[in-house]
Amino acid sequence: MDIDIVVTWVDGEDPEWLKEKSKYLPDNAYGDRIERFRDWSLLKYWFRCVEKNAPWVRKIHFVTYGHIPQWLNVSNSRLNIVKHEDFLPKDSIPCFNCSLIERYLHRIPDLAEHFIYFNDDCFLLGYTDKDYFFKKDLPRDMLAFQPVVANPSNPGMTHLVQNNILVLSKHFDKRKNVKDHPAHYFHIGYPAIYFFYNLLELAFPRFTGLYSVHSAAPMLKSTYEEVWKNEGGYLKSLNGNRFRDDTDVNQYLFREWGKLSGKFAPSNITRHVMYTELSDDNESILKVISRGKKGILKPAVKCLCINDTGLVKDVEKVRNEMIDAFDKAFANKCSFEK
Repeated sequence: MDIDIVVTWVDGEDPEWLKEKSKYLPDNAYGDRIERFRDWSLLKYWFRCVEKNAPWVRKIHFVTYGHIPQWLNVSNSRLNIVKHEDFLPKDSIPCFNCSLIERYLHRIPDLAEHFIYFNDDCFLLGYTDKDYFFKKDLPRDMLAFQPVVANPSNPGMTHLVQNNILVLSKHFDKRKNVKDHPAHYFHIGYPAIYFFYNLLELAFPRFTGLYSVHSAAPMLKSTYEEVWKNEGGYLKSLNGNRFRDDTDVNQYLFREWGKLSGKFAPSNITRHVMYTELSDDNESILKVISRGKKGILKPAVKCLCINDTGLVKDVEKVRNEMIDAFDKAFANKCSFEK
């Protein structure tokens, strides 16, 4: 089984990119927040993490607007540089919307059927094998209900999740899905709290939302193709959203479609995964990067997501702290560097 990785990246300080972004920027675009495009200079450590902790990966598809880091070894045979024009439709270019990019991942040239989608803020800190992401050719994941929360501080995400579940509700009946796949909802390895959530949600006949871990996502290209076969007209109608928009759907639509279709291996994917947000005090994150949380009772974090939500005031201080921590933990250059 060949397994690829897809990772998206943008150089938010590229003058040409900034010029073009300004040209297409609509009024009151909430998707233009600085943290959406800020680069923390950690990308080379992302590559070092992958090479050290997922050496079995066939190919890394590096999705970029067009800019390429000077240190990147573009001659590496396991690296596929993918520019937006290589797979996005012409009517969506230039694109500054990650949700739109995520909807077209299946069109990346030479993409394997089995792939893992990464954001560049998600780092593999611990060793993994293929079975960590896929079991018996199926993505490891967890199927659990979770209501969509109206969050006025981040309304865009609320709209995304709601839009995803509206599409899914057209094709899947909630109670019938539980009846047809009980072991997918009540897997022994799931965290106990989700048994309670799933039982409670059965009182409501319609979907209120589904739980997804903010981390690396194992996917099937064929699931993408199935969604496009059923909802292609609707998905194409969103091509004009060059920036994030309240009408968008994103990668979770495809991930949840696969789960509701039964095409996944039930697993507790919250284990060894940590989601955190950058602030001016990142001591806990720095400890995890330096392996500070290894132990018998608390297993090592294998997959760490370091999200930028705009809370950082002293950007340079935090950037230097992060670079220093990763440079100590992953000091050796990898084959993806010159």
